[in-house]
Amino acid sequence: MARLTGADVLEHCLAKPGAWQDEPWEGDVVAKVGDKIFAFLGGGESVGIKCGANREEADELVGTYPGDVSKSAYIGRSGWNTVRLGGAVPDDELLELIDTSYETIVAKLPKSKRPVSTN
Repeated sequence: MARLTGADVLEHCLAKPGAWQDEPWEGDVVAKVGDKIFAFLGGGESVGIKCGANREEADELVGTYPGDVSKSAYIGRSGWNTVRLGGAVPDDELLELIDTSYETIVAKLPKSKRPVSTN
């Protein structure tokens, strides 16, 4: 069975209500909702997503998949992890993690900036 590619992950992200693609740093693609990033797609080998309210929550995923999930540089202390595509994390679980990252970020947006539907 073919595994998710960076293009697949980007497509999944952009299918979310209000989601849009940005490139705040050259060659580093991100998916945003409102003005907030919910997925760092970089060059397509991994995805950086919000995996917990804090480092302790996010570390649960690192503990489950130590070779394929790591604390994100710079923002890891805030609950962000980097998940390698095609590794031990099953594709369906990865898509759920992206969905949760999106929902977490939407919930932090002011009501006036939230998409009409998050379902």
